[in-house]
Amino acid sequence: MNSAGITFRLFASKFGSQTTAPLRFASSATFETHDYKLHHLTEPPSKKATVTAEEAKDYYKKMQTIRRLETEAGALYKEKRIRGFCHLYTGEEACAVGLHAAMDPNDAVITSYRCHGLAYLLRNNVTEILSEMTGRISGNVYGKGGSMHMYAKHFFGGNGIVGAQVPLGAGAAFAFKYRNQKNVCFALYGDGAANQGQISEAFNMAELWQIPVIFVCENNGYGMGMKATRSSASTEYYKRGDFVPGIWVDGMDILSVREGFKYAKYFCNSGKGPIVVELNTYRYVGHSTIEKRHGYRTEEEIQDVRSHRDCIVKFREQCVQSKIVSAEEFKEIDKIVHDEVTKAVKIAREDDELPMEGLYTDLYKNTPPQVVRGATPFESVKQPFVTTSELVEKQLKRKPVIF
Repeated sequence: MNSAGITFRLFASKFGSQTTAPLRFASSATFETHDYKLHHLTEPPSKKATVTAEEAKDYYKKMQTIRRLETEAGALYKEKRIRGFCHLYTGEEACAVGLHAAMDPNDAVITSYRCHGLAYLLRNNVTEILSEMTGRISGNVYGKGGSMHMYAKHFFGGNGIVGAQVPLGAGAAFAFKYRNQKNVCFALYGDGAANQGQISEAFNMAELWQIPVIFVCENNGYGMGMKATRSSASTEYYKRGDFVPGIWVDGMDILSVREGFKYAKYFCNSGKGPIVVELNTYRYVGHSTIEKRHGYRTEEEIQDVRSHRDCIVKFREQCVQSKIVSAEEFKEIDKIVHDEVTKAVKIAREDDELPMEGLYTDLYKNTPPQVVRGATPFESVKQPFVTTSELVEKQLKRKPVIF
């Protein structure tokens, strides 16, 4: 349902006839969100979500940028320009963009190794993300972190150890409570990590201390190559907190995600402690880029989701039908995204890597240069630069990354 549709009657006096033509007149539209499921909660989020034309174009551009960014990352991996692990977010874009739309600038976020989408949103820089994956100086942390370790102000990164980021997120939220700061931390993890004991421990401490943390389970249906129903006795992850309230959200609908997180933020900021949010979503690609996506599911399953639930296609159709954004405007956004990502790919291929001096930087914080042992006790080196930013600025004469 939406409130934007209208048809104006145009009178053609020259021919003495009248014609009807749809014109976009509304600056906003209101849509129905998808049904929510609640655990230890009484009132669901609003069933109505209003989006302005500018918001709609912004959300679409961000989702499309993540989609294209990840497509190019997959291609770079196949060319062996990206090494090691590389976990793509393709299909799950509405989760990150919907969360970002509900965030306060001073809220904190921490997530797993599937972090490219959030890193892009919180840095607004495609080049940084792709160049970090290829190990270039123009990367988010100068190519030293790679695919799984990117950061921004209040974004405590992707984390390589399964589930380890969740108690860290609870700690970040505890800092807000300690400082009497009205902010929350979003601690994201996947359905595959949901059975980790440290997550249950974080639930317990967060509830005991009434910490303003939103535990976010991105349930894409598979933990690596294992279907959730084979690995979890209970797949109702929003109920996993037991004594912690929870909410299930359709993670393939961006406005439902946005409204769900607004609801969760209000809950935490009201002093009610933690909440669990389960985002029901789907990834089109394998767990990591090296993995075949068809080893444990059929091509028909993947195409069925693409055809009926794709978050980008659905949102674009909603906006066009409601006449707040035209098909031509979306095509123009697609072109902008294409050009931006293409430019970033070129830099990710061609930029320089850090010189060897970068191996000795970023070891300690706020210390004078240290003597660092090399591969053997006879190869000690005094740090020529304490931080990589110092190396980049003083030796390479380039602008350092600033968070």
